[in-house]
Amino acid sequence: MARTPFQVEILTPEGTVFDDQVEMISTMTSVGSVGVMANHTPLLAMLNSCELRLHRDGGEILRFAQAEGYMQVADNRAMILVEEAVLATDLNPAAIEADLAEWRTKLEAAEVDSEAARLAERNVARLEAFLQVAGNS
Repeated sequence: MARTPFQVEILTPEGTVFDDQVEMISTMTSVGSVGVMANHTPLLAMLNSCELRLHRDGGEILRFAQAEGYMQVADNRAMILVEEAVLATDLNPAAIEADLAEWRTKLEAAEVDSEAARLAERNVARLEAFLQVAGNS
């Protein structure tokens, strides 16, 4: 059964990562998994670091490692605003593991409930999600 395509744009602070039509989005919000298809009801959601899947025509699935951010769905369009989005095939597991070790060390050294601890926790969660996506490539 063919699905109706709709426009999706992924934006990061560095610029546009993706801007094309898809048949479905699959990602993780702060309250759980969500799938978005054409004509979805309007939605504004906080996104967690996770694997973002864009289902395209013909069964093709584009996989991204997605950092925290937001998704807005309205008028048969979706805009995904995230700190970082990297195609799964472009991930470097060794580099991610090195960064993860560094951020874990920073987390251990940070004072409890400090801004440094919160930053380290966010980066550890992001890098763990990216490493999981890289492992599934």
